[in-house]
Amino acid sequence: MKTSGIRRLFGRPWRSSRALLLPLALCATLCASVAADTIVLKNGRRIVALVAVEEGDKIRYLTSAGELTLPKSIVDHIEKGGAVLVDAPGAGAANLAITGPSANLSVGAGSEIERAAVHDGSVDREYIAHVEGEARGGGRSAGAVAAFAHHSAAMFELGKGDLEHALTDERTALTYDPEQPVLLMNVAYMHLRRSEYKQALDYLDRAKRAAPENPDVPKLAGWAYYGMNNLRQAVAEWKRAMELRPDAEVKAALEKAQRDKQEEESYKENESAHFNLKYNGTAEPSLAREVLRTLEAHFSAIESALNYTPPESIGVILYTQQAFADITQAPGWVGALNDGRIRVPVQGLSGVNADLSRVLKHELTHSFIKQKTRSLAPTWIQEGLAQWMEGKRSGDHGAELVEIYGKGQAASLGRLEGSWMGMDMNQAAYAYAWALANVEYIVQTDGMSDMERILDRIAAGDATESALRAVLHSNYDDVMKDAAEYLNKNYGR
Repeated sequence: MKTSGIRRLFGRPWRSSRALLLPLALCATLCASVAADTIVLKNGRRIVALVAVEEGDKIRYLTSAGELTLPKSIVDHIEKGGAVLVDAPGAGAANLAITGPSANLSVGAGSEIERAAVHDGSVDREYIAHVEGEARGGGRSAGAVAAFAHHSAAMFELGKGDLEHALTDERTALTYDPEQPVLLMNVAYMHLRRSEYKQALDYLDRAKRAAPENPDVPKLAGWAYYGMNNLRQAVAEWKRAMELRPDAEVKAALEKAQRDKQEEESYKENESAHFNLKYNGTAEPSLAREVLRTLEAHFSAIESALNYTPPESIGVILYTQQAFADITQAPGWVGALNDGRIRVPVQGLSGVNADLSRVLKHELTHSFIKQKTRSLAPTWIQEGLAQWMEGKRSGDHGAELVEIYGKGQAASLGRLEGSWMGMDMNQAAYAYAWALANVEYIVQTDGMSDMERILDRIAAGDATESALRAVLHSNYDDVMKDAAEYLNKNYGR
């Protein structure tokens, strides 16, 4: 009897399996001190893979981009377990660990206003309505009080992760104090958190006129230009910020942007309706054009599925293998990255094959989810939906997942919300499989519209389990149970 799925994929038991096909966005930060195989090609190139096996006239191997193959004729030998995968220091760096403006809004009796506007764990809307009424009939000082009250509410909401209501309150604060630099920078910062770079620059231009020597203005402007793929201006803004005030966050971002800028100065450019693409001069122009056509086709499919259009052009970089390693500082097994821009090594390719198309769709899905949910979607939804959109299904793994769930050994979805950084490879393989299974159940049961509504609620600030309750009328335990029943029905032995 043929045995397949998680338990016997690549002929290894589940406990020691490294063979589940790990998507690539998270893999760049997932693994530390994990044994790996090295494929040594006859031309001397070495490919580090999670696992590699010979199969007929091909070498089948697993990378973060999924399962790939090579002709056996170009392979010299495989070194089993001799390499070690480590954390990728550059992974996710373009999410830019930049904090909000350091300056505080100051107004007379500010602490009293803050305590009146926010107390007992909530915003006092009656008090805010009262000070707004006074501002409409009063002078400048009354307007400053109303601005501070809304600002206090915004900071409280931002601290809770409710970016949408925080932005609404901070914008309202600006109507009472339109040229206040702190308010302008805070609104810009919230737009940056939402990947709305052009809107952020509008407010930063006003803040620069009001406070030309404030270092937070070029600090945030650099972020906006970086997000818009304008590396020259991003570098200029961050250099200016460092001149005004040394800052570790700016220093790290500047160094990253300078590496990108230096590498990309000789790159050719191409663009389409939704993408700004740069590619190494050694790559074929026809490949760049085909990548753009493929991305546009995937864009239309994901846009239709999620009923969402990202507001900003998405950056894509095509590298040689060495340049990809140098710029991203990722280990050899990472097949591509989405750190705000889609970065893909394409050396040796003359066209878009099935593997590259799948990688592009997976990474593009991450861009959609990030922008649609303001980066609030949990890891299991990010990775489950990216796998679903690229075409993966639970298939061979369904029966094994049902067995694990039946034994009470399934990890809760709550545990899969945050970083998967601390997982070993076996745990990560299971996490990806279970994430796909739950997303597959949701989509197959009532259609993608339910997933769309869940993402909308997460974007609005709902906790993920609350979003599931509102859309599916189920909590995490219910969803897991229903997903297991779905798997058993469709893939059970």
